[in-house]
Amino acid sequence: MELLRSNLSRVQIPEPTHRIYKHECCISFDTPRSEGGLFVDMNSFLAFGKDYVSWNYEKTGNPVYLHIKQTTKSVPEDRPLKKPTLLAIGVDGGFDNNEPEYEESYSIVILPDFVTLPFPSVELPEKVRIAVDTVVNAVGAERKEQVAAWTAEKKLVSEHALTLQQIKSGIVIPPSGWKCAKCDKTENLWLNLTDGMILCGRKNWDGTGGNNHAVEHYKETAYPLAVKLGTITADLEAADVYSYPEDDSVLDPLLAAHLAHFGIDFSSMQKTEMTTAERELDQNTNFDWNRIQESGKELVPVYGPGYTGLVNLGNSCYLAATMQIVFSTHSFISRYFSHQSLKMAFEMAPADPTLDLNMQLTKLGHGLLSGKYSTPATQKDATTGDARQEGIPPRMFKNVIAASHAEFSSMRQQDALEFFLHLVGKVERASNTTPDLDPSRSFKFGIEEKILCPSGKVGYNKREDCILSLNIPLHEATNKDELEAFNKQKAGKGLEENDIRSSDEIVRPRVPLEACLANFASSEPIDDYYSSALKGRTTAIKTTGLTSFPDYLVLHMRKFVMEAGWVPKKLDVYIDVPDVIDISHMRSKGLQPGEELLPDGVPEEVIESAQPVANEEIVAQLVSMGFSQLHCQKAAINTSNAGVEEAMNWLLSHMDDPDIDAPISHQTSDVDQSSLDALLSFGFAEDVARKALKASGGDIEKATDWIFNNPNASVSDMDVSSSNSAQTPAQSGLPDGGGKYKLFGIVSHIGTSVHCGHYVAHILKEGRWVIFNDDKVGISTDPPKDMGYVYFFQRLD
Repeated sequence: MELLRSNLSRVQIPEPTHRIYKHECCISFDTPRSEGGLFVDMNSFLAFGKDYVSWNYEKTGNPVYLHIKQTTKSVPEDRPLKKPTLLAIGVDGGFDNNEPEYEESYSIVILPDFVTLPFPSVELPEKVRIAVDTVVNAVGAERKEQVAAWTAEKKLVSEHALTLQQIKSGIVIPPSGWKCAKCDKTENLWLNLTDGMILCGRKNWDGTGGNNHAVEHYKETAYPLAVKLGTITADLEAADVYSYPEDDSVLDPLLAAHLAHFGIDFSSMQKTEMTTAERELDQNTNFDWNRIQESGKELVPVYGPGYTGLVNLGNSCYLAATMQIVFSTHSFISRYFSHQSLKMAFEMAPADPTLDLNMQLTKLGHGLLSGKYSTPATQKDATTGDARQEGIPPRMFKNVIAASHAEFSSMRQQDALEFFLHLVGKVERASNTTPDLDPSRSFKFGIEEKILCPSGKVGYNKREDCILSLNIPLHEATNKDELEAFNKQKAGKGLEENDIRSSDEIVRPRVPLEACLANFASSEPIDDYYSSALKGRTTAIKTTGLTSFPDYLVLHMRKFVMEAGWVPKKLDVYIDVPDVIDISHMRSKGLQPGEELLPDGVPEEVIESAQPVANEEIVAQLVSMGFSQLHCQKAAINTSNAGVEEAMNWLLSHMDDPDIDAPISHQTSDVDQSSLDALLSFGFAEDVARKALKASGGDIEKATDWIFNNPNASVSDMDVSSSNSAQTPAQSGLPDGGGKYKLFGIVSHIGTSVHCGHYVAHILKEGRWVIFNDDKVGISTDPPKDMGYVYFFQRLD
């Protein structure tokens, strides 16, 4: 007790602004449930496992710690599992995460000799009692930053419900037998509550669903509310009412009267359709695993170093799949595991190591690769019965890597490719003072585009990249006869593809990976290209090659494409991927003897024509409201001249921007590569994506809008460098070697959009394929090599 009193000056009483860590060690994945428990520094409120708390004492001199130990409570083995009724985790009605309950015990520990005092105890100094009580009762920073109990938003009463005007058309809606008034759809039908029109719902990403007739009717009439037929029962609050102006599911407190207007007696109607919320819940509980998850096969679990599962934090499978493969590369293993200990990273870290990317990558690397946490869980998976691991939750890493990124810091599903590009960018920036230690360089390579003008002269455009994003040439399918027979059979039966029950019955195109690579390297015309040699517009020919071959080659398959009318669609296609590929033929050789470079420079008026220009009518209307000319021009440009209302909304939300008074910049500098890659992953052509990013200041969302509003955009207004002065791979620090690669990792995606569904990783380890499905790790008996979204190859030399 005297020792504690002599160190009272090193004890702090937490303020509301303090971040208190008490659920997980900041440099390992130890928790209060670990054998040694968890030690909370009563000065900094950082938490440390038993093996690491001495390091903190050596670094800070802080001697007083709260020791927290959790032990499992006994629960009945036959506790029934409840079916979820709410899209939520850890709340009543949500998913039962089957977590056991724990008892906590506390004590005060004084380092360096681990002198222990009981808590609670009236003999403890008041300052210590207050400080410890505050820590015990506080919500841990880990929980604040990543709440486990996330729920879908509750529906609100529509602002249009109380004032809805209904047309006296005399229409009486029958209790069944409905059909869309504009097509033959008999499911997913919506009754407009103003005029009684029955129309089909929206078309989904994969072409399923309706034909957009209900939403098109709203655009034509502005009639705001519709109810989904088949969801109307005596429980009117459960009916699916949608407000088009509010773009959300809503409550209509007058729904009974609105239905009676069309002769509908809701009390006698039966439920035949899922509501929007139920469909979302169903998609979260019943993934179409198919071969990707290797469903129907008993998973043989595997444990040990390099076989550690990652706990799903709530739609974090994109992160888990990506990091499992990244930490299977020699560059990341060397940088954050074999050549950097946890102690070394902690000693280099700032005062709060939870905010340090190097520390958290090292923590994650040691967690995945040491084998310390690769142990069987006490209970099997509640839904599949598969053996699983306890796994490690990558919370602190996610908080650091996603800091200041609106999407990755959310609990929503994200695109695994976008996350990989974001990770590579963050690691590269963090390594700018020590580029020799940058593990992201192992993915980097040079790309060279050769532009051949009809004058015979050439220009070269060089850049770095870390992925090859490949279009899928469906016309190169190797099973055309089977496809033709299948499509004829389907047409003869009048079936839609989603009417075919068994996925085994569906014949999908099979396209060789070699065809995708050949398509990337083939020549393509650039229409309306400005030639500095001819001093006018013409058609040029572009070919693309690689100036260096990376240690690890990442191939992204563009399965999400834009059809005519900018309708997004997911290609249902198999890619035949061999175990070994040779891309030696894709090496670009640069300026060749006898080739003459295009003259430098593009006239200013040509460059100016490519710049976004504010619509004068929109600007004039905003100026008449009292806004400055410059602000109004920026608002119009940043909303792609969509209209006065859109520009006004943009202006009101950006009035406090620090650069709002800066002159409008028409920089033609290179765009951010990660932003460009994100647009390429959506299926946009590279020349159009570059132009869109330059026109929108690098903002991906604005660039996407710009593309939709400028469907005729092309690279013809861009200035392509005609110089050949780029550095060689060795000079630029890029890795290089032979062109033969071996497949070692696959990220597969299940779902109709990269922003929903589920991601799974398959990795070749120690001569066998292993599936990493969040915290489930097992031997793969049938890796889905033909169903990958992103493929990872390792150079053989």
